[in-house]
Amino acid sequence: MDDSVFHRLYEQYHQDVFKFLIYLTRNRDHAEDLSHEVYVRVLRAYAGFEGKSSEKTWLFSIAKNVAIDHFRKSSVRKKHLYDKFDWEKSELVSTGILPDEMAIMSEEMRELLKELDMCTGDQKMVIVMRYFHDLSIAETAEVLDWTEGKVKTTQHRAIKSLQKKMNALPAEGRN
Repeated sequence: MDDSVFHRLYEQYHQDVFKFLIYLTRNRDHAEDLSHEVYVRVLRAYAGFEGKSSEKTWLFSIAKNVAIDHFRKSSVRKKHLYDKFDWEKSELVSTGILPDEMAIMSEEMRELLKELDMCTGDQKMVIVMRYFHDLSIAETAEVLDWTEGKVKTTQHRAIKSLQKKMNALPAEGRN
């Protein structure tokens, strides 16, 4: 991979990758560290990139794997023993809040992000990709290496879960 290709990829997609990682980790420092890891993996893997997917979905796929590795390592450290991290069933609980972004969000959006943390990892990733990064169902399926049907089902379940959680909040908790 020559420097110009790397710089183009970085310039074109760094903000999207960084925001994706922030939504997953809710911690700016972790997102910065993980984005560096994404680009280390890009450097290693670019020779194998065949162009079967767009560069953006390829980068999101790498970012997803970096995030999964991060949560696995965190899970192991927290539990001190490792049987199996079940990405599909495990929840991704935020490790921090982004004060600058939280300050400008509506109360309802803050509650939604809080409730999104209680969804499964799969549900959270689908919602983040589809609604925060405007990836299509096909692009999301490509990033996650799923069928489009699984993306639709996971999205449907996530939305139902979020609606149920949001509706259960006391009225004074929402504006």
